[in-house]
Amino acid sequence: MLTWLLLIILVHSGWLILLAAFIVVLMRTRAAERRHPPIGEFLEVRGIRVHYLVRGPADAPVLVLLHGNGAAIQDFVISGLLERAAHRYRVIAFDRPGFGYTARPRTRIWGPDAQADLIASALDQLSVRDAIVLGHSWGTLVALALALRFPDRVRGLVLASGYYFPTRRKDVWFLSTPAIPVLGDIMRHTVLPIIGQRITPKVMRHIFAPQPVPDHFMAKFPIGLSLRPLSLRASAEDTAAMVPAAARMAPRYSEITCPVGIIWGDGDKVVEAEHGPRLKQMLPQAVTRVMPGVGHMVHYADPGAIVEVVDTVAGMETERAPG
Repeated sequence: MLTWLLLIILVHSGWLILLAAFIVVLMRTRAAERRHPPIGEFLEVRGIRVHYLVRGPADAPVLVLLHGNGAAIQDFVISGLLERAAHRYRVIAFDRPGFGYTARPRTRIWGPDAQADLIASALDQLSVRDAIVLGHSWGTLVALALALRFPDRVRGLVLASGYYFPTRRKDVWFLSTPAIPVLGDIMRHTVLPIIGQRITPKVMRHIFAPQPVPDHFMAKFPIGLSLRPLSLRASAEDTAAMVPAAARMAPRYSEITCPVGIIWGDGDKVVEAEHGPRLKQMLPQAVTRVMPGVGHMVHYADPGAIVEVVDTVAGMETERAPG
């Protein structure tokens, strides 16, 4: 009898703890959204609310920015890349589905192809018929999907710190857990955001290594938005999709004919540095930029160098166009 009583108490205590965690997460989510409201504008694309930010001259060539996993438009703003590029490009930065303030309905599997279709439709509404597309990290998969699915719409690609080929990744299994229905839902709405808040400094040190995490990044990046239940689901789903997406797309990279720039840091702790050289072998026309002593966040290390590669790709497209 005593054993059953203790079990009942433990079960009820567990649910009470989860309820308390749920309330804490709900309050933190609302506080994060008050602290970091939308900084751009919205489009309704196929019934999906898409958040984007436009900067730069209206008549300049268009540069589309696609952020990595767990990030948002602010990543390009804080790094200084968006401001630098906006001096001579019409820069359009998108929150990818589930991140920042772009929706991510569960009625669709949001792999790179689906995200590319959404971005292409958004660009249609913005009357953008061709653009240079810059993707960072997971955003490179969406950029590549855009070039493969809409080759007449992409003038050039700039791929930074990308994951392009399937590899053995033990971290994928663990980081994909929040995407599991029911169990993942409970975790994302209770304990995961709380744990995420505590381990964020360590995670950021790993992402930026071997360089230190910039002080202004920790002060300005909307970490609270990235730890919302929706964003945690998006991040987990993107993680789960990463390896199979690369496996599916890799055989088609040689079909890309537009100018390509490939950038990576030789100290990247997130994506193996071999990905850049391997992609270069498949795309011999591509220009490359290796950043010595730099990790995954190349756009923070030297945003000017990233814009230089964009300029090179834009020049290659200009030279190609008359022929």
